[in-house]
Amino acid sequence: MTGSAPTRRQIFSAVATATLATPALLAAGTALAAAPMQEGNPMPQFHRVMLGAFEVTTLLAGTRPLENPHGTFGLNASDEDFAAAAAAALVPVEMSQNFFTPVLVNTGSELVLFDTGLSAEGTTAALTAAGYQPDQVDIVVLTHMHGDHIGGLMANGAPTYANARYVTGQAEFDHWSEAGNDGFEANVRPLADRMTFLGDGDEVVAGIAAMLTAGHTPGHMSYMLDSDGARLVLIADVANHFAFSVPHPDWEVRFDMDKPMAAETRRRVLGMIAEEGLPFIGYHMPFPALGYLQAEGESFRFVPASYQPMLPGFGT
Repeated sequence: MTGSAPTRRQIFSAVATATLATPALLAAGTALAAAPMQEGNPMPQFHRVMLGAFEVTTLLAGTRPLENPHGTFGLNASDEDFAAAAAAALVPVEMSQNFFTPVLVNTGSELVLFDTGLSAEGTTAALTAAGYQPDQVDIVVLTHMHGDHIGGLMANGAPTYANARYVTGQAEFDHWSEAGNDGFEANVRPLADRMTFLGDGDEVVAGIAAMLTAGHTPGHMSYMLDSDGARLVLIADVANHFAFSVPHPDWEVRFDMDKPMAAETRRRVLGMIAEEGLPFIGYHMPFPALGYLQAEGESFRFVPASYQPMLPGFGT
């Protein structure tokens, strides 16, 4: 072997020379191409937590903007008060974003789907992304029968959840059976012979109990999940917007059929959740639709869940 090992000075000099040469190389057209931007603004399709022994998955069945939210929320609020509520939540006053969030609960022996979204396509896409198939659903629970909750029951004239039985409130079914509407006739009535009807306090299965929360519709139901002492409330449409309906439970909502009753129910249910420190899922809350409530005088504040579901004792 000939020659001598390079000195430390020679090594540093070589590194410095290479570093200084880099801008010249870049200027000569040897730069790497910029990474292309990714198109769109994708949302996750599902979010999963464990509640005791229950696996609870929220499914993003769809989301869409809503112009003029004051035409839907806070009908009895002044423009000034509505604008103040929007500003307090750091959201625009002229536009809101609506979310449609069915909930899938795996009890270990039954797979229970709460509501079916606007269409079969949106909900089944999220269901599949979450690792399940429509034919695995054992029970479909309808909290109420507005179109964005029953729209996915049928696909091309056939039941989307072919092996499921169906559960809903007796008062809710009776109302729409008499009043009728196109969505009920197309999606619900064909499944009537496969339905079980519940009253306040009845169980879907062990650990899932109905709570009558009428007002939004005549027989609107919320559900209490209870597994190994851990509890979580599915409020469905008791409160429809985190910045308007939650802080202002007395504000009227256009889609509430009995507005005074809906406001009374909203205050009662939100108060119970806040007082007992329970997590809850709201069908129209910002995805993943899971959070808590803090009472602030006569008002409430929505606190999105962060890492609470990752810790022991979630829901207790």
